[in-house]
Amino acid sequence: MFQYVPSRRGARMPRLWLALASLAAALTMGAPAHAEWPERPIDLIVPFPAGSSPDLLARIVSEPLSQALGKPIIVQNKPGAGGNIGTRVAAEAKPDGYTMLFTINGPLTTAPTLYRKTLGYDPFTDLAPVTLVATSPNVLVVPSSLNIKTVDQFVKLAKDKPGALNYGSVGPGSASQLAMEMFKGQAGLDIAHIPYPGFPQVISAIISGDIQASFMVPAIAMPQARNGKATVLAVTSLERADTLPDVPTMAEQGYPGFEAISWDAILVPAGTPSGIVERLNSELARIISSEKVREQMAVQYFTPAPSSPEQLTTRMRDEKARWDAVIEKLNLSLE
Repeated sequence: MFQYVPSRRGARMPRLWLALASLAAALTMGAPAHAEWPERPIDLIVPFPAGSSPDLLARIVSEPLSQALGKPIIVQNKPGAGGNIGTRVAAEAKPDGYTMLFTINGPLTTAPTLYRKTLGYDPFTDLAPVTLVATSPNVLVVPSSLNIKTVDQFVKLAKDKPGALNYGSVGPGSASQLAMEMFKGQAGLDIAHIPYPGFPQVISAIISGDIQASFMVPAIAMPQARNGKATVLAVTSLERADTLPDVPTMAEQGYPGFEAISWDAILVPAGTPSGIVERLNSELARIISSEKVREQMAVQYFTPAPSSPEQLTTRMRDEKARWDAVIEKLNLSLE
């Protein structure tokens, strides 16, 4: 590629640099230019039905994120198995920055233990955290037709009719199921479980009387409580929620330490370029902290809680450890 001419002192170096420059130019011309992300629309997978709480929050966040990135964010609802189906779809997606996951905690923290052999994904190795989005206590809700106002009254009803009552959840292994199983264990209740695709279906079953109780997010329960079709008995936070100051906690009603918090987070397939993860985290932190989004989330009884990817990982691991203890104590398995 270059020629060394000994009779001309110093000629070798200029010719060497010329050759290297020619090689670099050839390589540059032969390689495609690095594309600026994003070049096309981005899929945001929500593993729950349209109208569910995660779906509502995902749409609140997706609009300003689309504006920030300059490309459409397309919400893709892929419900089933308590969120595990859509979560697996996201975990198996190409890590190119064009697939994101917006999910609640269940598929990330309890599903790995409940479905050890059949889950099909590991949230700690197949997904990369971007940010926590928001948190909310759950509420214990019952049909207004039961004419009860306290947890004690519900416990008495269930014990007077052992095996006759049903409760609903958004699927096996979901936080709504585990919260009720924890409650059943503490109160000594015999209540059957009926899973549903999402909370809209659960609240419909509450109103119709097909089920007699559920732990669910306030965004779904409170509208029906206000119109007299359902009754909210308690919140599952350790202290009364700022968004529901008049609703007593489970702890206040005889169940100390009872806590079951719902939260939503955004993740991407593992292997997504770190620069994309950093960009998403930065944009989402700004969006989630904005006054407009805070107001929109407050309507849904959620508190904005942006985080670093590392903080989300820590939350996932800590919560998994806590629920693992509950699952082991209750001897729950969904294999």
